[in-house]
Amino acid sequence: MSKPPPPSEPVARPRVLVVDDELSMAEMVADGLGERGFDATAIGASASAAKLLEANDPRFDAVVTDLRMPGIDGLEMLSIARRTDPGRPVIVMTAYSAVETAIESIRRGAYHYLTKPFKVDELALFLDRALDDAKVRREAETLKRTLRDRFSIANFVGKSAAMREVEDLIERIAETTVPVLVLGETGTGKGLVVRAIHAQGARANAPFVAVNCAALPANLLESELFGHERGAFTGATTSRAGLFAEAHGGTLFLDEIGEMSAGLQAKLLRVLETGMVRPVGASKEQRFDVRIITATHRDLRARIASGEFREDLLYRLEVVSIELPPLRHRREDIPLLLAHFLERARSKHPRSPVERFKPEALELLTSYAWPGNVRELEHVVERVTVLGRAPDVGVEDLPASVHARPANEMAFGGPVVPMREIQHRYAAWALEQLGGRKMLTAEKLGVDDKTLARLLAEGAARAG
Repeated sequence: MSKPPPPSEPVARPRVLVVDDELSMAEMVADGLGERGFDATAIGASASAAKLLEANDPRFDAVVTDLRMPGIDGLEMLSIARRTDPGRPVIVMTAYSAVETAIESIRRGAYHYLTKPFKVDELALFLDRALDDAKVRREAETLKRTLRDRFSIANFVGKSAAMREVEDLIERIAETTVPVLVLGETGTGKGLVVRAIHAQGARANAPFVAVNCAALPANLLESELFGHERGAFTGATTSRAGLFAEAHGGTLFLDEIGEMSAGLQAKLLRVLETGMVRPVGASKEQRFDVRIITATHRDLRARIASGEFREDLLYRLEVVSIELPPLRHRREDIPLLLAHFLERARSKHPRSPVERFKPEALELLTSYAWPGNVRELEHVVERVTVLGRAPDVGVEDLPASVHARPANEMAFGGPVVPMREIQHRYAAWALEQLGGRKMLTAEKLGVDDKTLARLLAEGAARAG
């Protein structure tokens, strides 16, 4: 014989405070709401109701209040209810002669007003809607708060001078709307920086829309960005608003902007200059309000010199630039990153015995070049977590790539190399010794920032 299912938990009924200086009226409304699934409390003195709301014990999910009451009137009751819980819906009751005051209550945040006499069914209907709306808003705020916390600067891992400079820049520009260009090698965390700028700023509650410019052909990327009208091209069976429209009021992130075609660069430049976007096949332009953030691992000035990128577009995009240092330039952060990624990997793979790295393994990981930067380090940590057989990770447990010669050695053995090559190597070495801070490196080397950038770019090109 099967056991009966366990009794389900009783569903909590919404608590509603009903306030009217005519206690009989308040009790009649409360009784009617009680018959319709609410836990309603009637109060005949507005001062007593105000004390309950101030104390927040018991907590009321909604308030129904009369407008004209001696002492604390309905507008003040509305103010108290909203101040003690901004998300709590308030419905006001009023006589026909006080409709103008009721409209004023809507301006001040009341959800709705009902003129007496009204049916309790009507009040119950508006309460259900108000409580549903409040629940949706609370869930949305919780999600937004979670996203802000997830992408907060406080979650950045690393205490190196270079990363402190990055964090300081994010804090200084987050509240602005200026275009930002994020630079850095692949795997340095450019996407995380972009999300942090959005999450920390005034547009955090608005849309965040991202597109990888390298992932789409030029004609499709144009349609994605600007939208298109039905019939604008083969396959355009419906109209599409485009990402500029989707991001209205928020942030549009153009990743890998250095890969954008020359023709599309010209169109993007015009859009940024005019603040207007015209969907493909449309005859009218539409105004937009979007903060533009771009990112690339390319040297855009080198691409300008080769004719692959527009200099005037760079000026539009690079009002502020943030350059992320490669991991080899902030080695002091590697132990912190290892601990962070190991904790994350163990939570994903709870059966793994791996708990820590042996000193010799940690030394090797710290001296490794990390061409894939933080992303590569994260993958290495997850790999040893999945494959590890013991609590301690040794050198023998690390992948073969990590056993390569450390990149911070200035090796001059072997055949004689040109002086230019030595300059490249020395500039890269100096940058690493100074924690990836380019302005300081240029100052110490006695060159300007453009000369240093050229030396580093030429060295990277030779290495590539």
